[in-house]
Amino acid sequence: MEYSEIYIRRIRQLCKERGIAINKLATMSDVKQSTLDNIVRGITKNPRVKTLHKVAIAFNMTLSEFLNFDELNDYSFDDDSEDD
Repeated sequence: MEYSEIYIRRIRQLCKERGIAINKLATMSDVKQSTLDNIVRGITKNPRVKTLHKVAIAFNMTLSEFLNFDELNDYSFDDDSEDD
């Protein structure tokens, strides 16, 4: 699984748990709809921390809480040759 897929799953999971559509999340987070669409569709592979921070706040979470979940914590960059 690619790194970007992990936080896409996180956003989708949190939206599902809270009954929030992506367009509603855009409004709540003050992130452009197109930006969130590009993230969730996997077009934007490496969103800015500021964007993820706004999304976290919309979920009533800190950025640390938003990024603290098993799939991300268990991810190994050793297999990621993209930056080599």
